[in-house]
Amino acid sequence: MSNLRNRLKDQRGFNLIELMIVIAIIGLLIGVGSLAWQAVIRSGNETTAAQTLNQLRTYQAQYAGRNKGNFATFEDLVTKMGLDEGFRGEAPVKNGYTFKMTVEPSSGSKPAFYSVSADPVSAEGVTASGTRHFYTDSSLSTIKGTDENRPAKADDPSI
Repeated sequence: MSNLRNRLKDQRGFNLIELMIVIAIIGLLIGVGSLAWQAVIRSGNETTAAQTLNQLRTYQAQYAGRNKGNFATFEDLVTKMGLDEGFRGEAPVKNGYTFKMTVEPSSGSKPAFYSVSADPVSAEGVTASGTRHFYTDSSLSTIKGTDENRPAKADDPSI
C-alpha cells in the first residue's frame, strides 16, 4: 500500500482542476480575440468603402471629361473605365458594403449629376460588416460620412 502511495506522489502532469483552468483561460482569450478580430474586419471594410468611393469619383471625372460632361453608370464604368467586374448591376456589394449610384443627364439649364452611397450590408450586431455610411456626388470635392444608422447625405461631415 505504501508503495502505491509513493508511486502516485511521484507522477508528473496536471490534475483535473489545473486542466480546467487552462481550458477556461484559452476560451477567454479566444472570446476576446474574436471580438477584436471582428472590429478589425469592420474597420477594414469601412476603409475599403471610402477608398472605393474615392476611386469612383476619379473614374467619373475621367469619364465626364471624355463624354461632354455626362456621367457613367456602374455598367459604363466597368466596360469603359476598367472598374472591377464586381460592380456590375444596380446595387453591387463589395467587402460588406452596398454601393448605389444615381446618374442624371444634363438638361437645358441643369448640368449632369451623379451621387454614390456606400452602406454596410449589416450595420448592427456581431455580424456587422461596418458601422459607417458614406456618400459623395458630383458637386462635392470630398466624401461625407456618418456613424448614425442611416444613409449618409451631402449635409454630413467630411471624413
